[in-house]
Amino acid sequence: MNTIESIIIAIVEGLTEFLPVSSTGHMIITEKLLHIVETDFIKVFTVAIQLGAILAVVVLYRKKFLNFKNLNFYFKLAAAVVPALVLGFLFSKKIDALLESSLTVAITLLAGGIILLFVDKLFKIHTIDSEEKISFPKAIMIGCWQCIAMIPGVSRSAASIIGGMQQNLTRTVAAEFSFFLAVPTMLAATGYKLLKYYKEAGGFSSEEIKQLAIGNVVAFIVALLAIKFFIGFVQKYGFRIWGIYRIIVGIILLILIWSGFIQ
Repeated sequence: MNTIESIIIAIVEGLTEFLPVSSTGHMIITEKLLHIVETDFIKVFTVAIQLGAILAVVVLYRKKFLNFKNLNFYFKLAAAVVPALVLGFLFSKKIDALLESSLTVAITLLAGGIILLFVDKLFKIHTIDSEEKISFPKAIMIGCWQCIAMIPGVSRSAASIIGGMQQNLTRTVAAEFSFFLAVPTMLAATGYKLLKYYKEAGGFSSEEIKQLAIGNVVAFIVALLAIKFFIGFVQKYGFRIWGIYRIIVGIILLILIWSGFIQ
């Protein structure tokens, strides 16, 4: 993977991390289209640059994240991230294997798209209109929903937002809590992946460090713009358009797989 390819993948990550369309799925598709050979470092790269995008949340919501007087905020995030930490540790090898499957991505894009077509109508009750009203049990339930996104193509954002709406959060609050929850989740996932690769590979080469740095910076910048766009868009239009998008992309991906263009 060269510098141009790492920038392209990082742009895709920054654009899609906070949209309910699966950033991991889109990065996998991008790698296949660019004919990038799957290696252990590529797997680490696709996880690690998500941290750059996630840090955009900390910058945009810095008043919330740096308000150390509101300890309940941090405790809720800690409770919500536990399910993902446990399942991620137990099934890390199976998750890595799924990351190589374009067919898995195509099927989950389609399935998730169909769900998003109806999610606004399914969850009409919105009694929780602020983060302060989210109870610990509800936070943990949203964290359980997030675990579904361990399957490539599902979308961490989509799973946790739907989980939030199922717990009676408004669309905006569900989206914002999904963003907040991404921070400890991706910090843990990135730290684990980097440490594991460091031990197994004996360290990072200067070229690998450069690619990781470039990828995180690009993903961070692009994500800053994507977050602002998404919040405004979802308030006005809901999730149906993203369902249509996922179905179209899923069908195109299936055609590319069956034609042999993507393995």
